Amino acid sequence: MLDYHVHLWPHEIRADSTEYHLEKLARYCEKAQAKGVEEIALTEHLFRFTCAVDVVGGFWRRDPNALLGEQVAKYFKHHATADLDAYVEAVLAAKAAGLPVVLGLEVDYYPGLMPQVAKLLAGYPFDVLLGSIHWIGAWMFDDLSNDVGVAEWDKRDIDEVWRAYTEALEELAATKTCDVLAHPDLVKLTGRRASKGAIDECYARMAEAAAASAMAAELSSAGWRKPVDEAYPAFDLLERFHANGVAITTASDTHGSADVAYRTDELRVIAQGAGYTNLRAFRSRHGREVPISSGAGGIDASTDDSRT
Repeated sequence: MLDYHVHLWPHEIRADSTEYHLEKLARYCEKAQAKGVEEIALTEHLFRFTCAVDVVGGFWRRDPNALLGEQVAKYFKHHATADLDAYVEAVLAAKAAGLPVVLGLEVDYYPGLMPQVAKLLAGYPFDVLLGSIHWIGAWMFDDLSNDVGVAEWDKRDIDEVWRAYTEALEELAATKTCDVLAHPDLVKLTGRRASKGAIDECYARMAEAAAASAMAAELSSAGWRKPVDEAYPAFDLLERFHANGVAITTASDTHGSADVAYRTDELRVIAQGAGYTNLRAFRSRHGREVPISSGAGGIDASTDDSRT
């Protein structure tokens, strides 16, 4: 099994150089291996890095709701403190030391700015890039610690929220900037469900977008730690991914080491129940299928044979 969505830092802690110790990453790997996960991908958020502000900073000003934009501006000011070069060097050092890690990044979707994002990241030796939707306009819909964002849920039509989220996912996939769709139905995290017709429509569109882009989709245990209390994606959507030939990764989306490989055994059962026998592992942005029962040990980058 894999844990292909691991963050170095908790949400509340600003990045600093002490987080890069090899001992810390070794503890991540030991905890993962004890739970049957043979490889982890370090995938810190792009917005944690100061260089990202130069590329995407200010996107929130496009939203007519100034209060929502103000919240995003504060969020970036708090989080964008780390150095991308130092992060990359730390993960490469862990790889060189023999730890079972790959170098990744979680790339949040910035409408109209993905070519600039791709240019920024092109010079780095990433193994895998996750694409995710965390904003609808300037609304941080998944930040449940932010009262302004939480209140917005009661002001909007839920069907339209789901459709807006789906449209953003389609746009992200179409850019082909990333390799994996992270927590594909994150929009459900509060437990608010769109109507059945809207959900069916959104699921069909998500599956088609993933297939058309040749991206993998992430099966994540993080939803069990949210009010919705279920994995991402919903089983119906996972079955649609399988029917459309969309590969999957598995992930915990842990921030810090606390939830590394969280509920891995249950993810294995869900994946197999949807018809999957393999996961997709990555090296240098190239993917290769690995048996779902054995993780990704021993993958030879020179034999990776499918680009996503």
